[in-house]
Amino acid sequence: MSARRSLEGQVAVVTGAARGVGELLARKLSARGAKVALVGLEPEELKRVSKRLSTDSAHWHADVTDAEAMARVAGEVVERFGAVDIVCANAGVAQAGPFLDSDETAWRRVIEVNLLGSVTTARAFLPALIASRGYLLQIASLAALAPAPMMTAYCTSKSGVEAFAHSLRAEVGHRGVRVGVGYLSWTDTDMVRGADQDEVMRELRQRLPWPAGRTYPLGPAVDRLVAGIERRSAHVYAQWWLRGMQSVRGYLPAFIHAVGRREMRRAEPRLAATREGRGGRLLGEGGAADEKARTAGTERHQ
Repeated sequence: MSARRSLEGQVAVVTGAARGVGELLARKLSARGAKVALVGLEPEELKRVSKRLSTDSAHWHADVTDAEAMARVAGEVVERFGAVDIVCANAGVAQAGPFLDSDETAWRRVIEVNLLGSVTTARAFLPALIASRGYLLQIASLAALAPAPMMTAYCTSKSGVEAFAHSLRAEVGHRGVRVGVGYLSWTDTDMVRGADQDEVMRELRQRLPWPAGRTYPLGPAVDRLVAGIERRSAHVYAQWWLRGMQSVRGYLPAFIHAVGRREMRRAEPRLAATREGRGGRLLGEGGAADEKARTAGTERHQ
């Protein structure tokens, strides 16, 4: 295990920083002395977070899927702080429900934000990270290790960003840039609380074998992410047991197929009874903010 590095005076960029994992990550990085650039879709929330930080900080309103906007943000962050040492690609949205009932626009948006948005973030900030020999932390999920039913878009996106980060690590390591993947199980955020509003999703999750079925507190999970950033780790596990999932992940698809077939058969009557409107929205307050921003953008261009 690598030794921890001081974050004092380091410049950290956090996307999706208005709430949840991103907000607390920004606060904890600042508490350890890092200067923080906040990026997201909610300018008022970003301003609120920035004001609460104990170190120098600034915020940028940008959609991580907009390559032009993110390139502009990267340039302005370097101009504002002089360098970028750490980038946390955290911005993400989710959708729950059967694939056949899903709204195609919402399903595609999960892929755009979680996967393509992470790629766009890396493309924008890599020149600065190469210059500083810095660290990119890509936030993935248990969904990358164990793709599950009722979450096809989210699991696809998180499997994709995991593969992207592993590939990128090998590509830029000789230039001094380290790339890590952060894995989180069900953690107490508005996204998870949004998923729990769906009765079938809530029951399916609660029936998962221990320890995968419980919701974990946000604070300790983010503490583990920060420790991974300090060590510039290749793998960061927000819950202790996720490390062990790596050794058995090859067996998981067959297990998930067997359990999923049983549970989906059990849930099918209720899915059929509430099929209308299912899968047409993104989860939680972050999902609502994304939909609001896209609606506003569409109206401006009409």
